[in-house]
Amino acid sequence: MSVIITSRIKILGINPYLLVSSKQAAQLRDGWRKPMPVLVTLNGQPQKPARVNLMPVGNGSFYLYLNGPLREASGTGVGDRVIARVSFDASYRGGPTHRMPPALARGLRAQPKRAAAWKALTPSRQKEILRYLAGLRSEVARERNIEKVLTMLSEPRGLYLGRRRDAQR
Repeated sequence: MSVIITSRIKILGINPYLLVSSKQAAQLRDGWRKPMPVLVTLNGQPQKPARVNLMPVGNGSFYLYLNGPLREASGTGVGDRVIARVSFDASYRGGPTHRMPPALARGLRAQPKRAAAWKALTPSRQKEILRYLAGLRSEVARERNIEKVLTMLSEPRGLYLGRRRDAQR
């Protein structure tokens, strides 16, 4: 089953999104309260639907964050009115995970407070950070961002990748 969402692309912090109402989310998977794996097209693009996770708002509705490749494929941006076709991705099995960079592992071992803060992150947030670090092209950028992650983990309300460590949605 697919749900059609016609809406303008909004932005939350640095994240473009569409809001999926609780009624629409229930049509995809009734009672679902965690990140929901879905397949998405915007204005019929890309040809092969993109895999995305709907992120719970907390009241039964979800944010459908629209990443750069998805917006590029559809030629859309913030403020554009779009038609999104969203369907539950029953084949999703957690996706690829990336190895922890040695410098990050050393930084976590060096300070138990950081290690505890890392363990307190949701698995999807840990995975997001590791995927981001793995995607950096230069070692200089990777080391710089590892330092940012370690700093974020050391501060009670640390900010990294546009979000606070302890932010609740």
